[in-house]
Amino acid sequence: MAEAPRSSPLVERLSPVSPGKPCSQQDILAELRRVILAGEAPPGTAIPLDAVAKFFVVSPIPVRESLKTLIGEGLVDHEPRGGYRVAELTRDELAEFYVIREVLEAAALRSAVVRATRHDDLAAREVLDVLAQSMAAHDHRAYHRESRRFHLALLAPSRMRRLLHVFEMAWNITEPAQPMSAVDEVEWMHADHTAMLEAFTDRDAEALVSHSQEHYQRLERAVGDA
Repeated sequence: MAEAPRSSPLVERLSPVSPGKPCSQQDILAELRRVILAGEAPPGTAIPLDAVAKFFVVSPIPVRESLKTLIGEGLVDHEPRGGYRVAELTRDELAEFYVIREVLEAAALRSAVVRATRHDDLAAREVLDVLAQSMAAHDHRAYHRESRRFHLALLAPSRMRRLLHVFEMAWNITEPAQPMSAVDEVEWMHADHTAMLEAFTDRDAEALVSHSQEHYQRLERAVGDA
């Protein structure tokens, strides 16, 4: 079957997994999720079921099942007569998810500090160095992407698997909007990250949580003003 014409902004951004060959539902789900999380299909973008199915050389069934999963993850909305679209958040909803992330992060950080090792310190510092490189290159998109890695590096020692899963889901829901892409300066973010790492390596839970909370409050203000 010939490759389908790229008939929508979302389809334009899809990358063929196996050009000209049917794709598995797992591959379809992963590629749709990748495009949405990368902000390549802005909130509200239509997801034409038939066009996506043709692109992946499958029937609509595995695409529909993949979209159901993404609906459950909060990344896709569906209306019976309106079709599928990349999920949209209101400004209030976006602020709410920052509150959710702040609360979950604080709980995980308290546990992470107790369990962290020298290896965890080095892993977090490595990501902070990458953040510094992104800032020096004025690559705000890369800085936003690596910020996620930094936060997760601090949270990983907590071993709170279910909490971290919910935390990542909350982070994912805000990704299609790419809220930080509208923030011109990242110096204050980097200062926050640096302070967080210092408290983490000092094993100072109270200072770490305080820096984290201040960081989220600044994020909420920056996004609200953008």
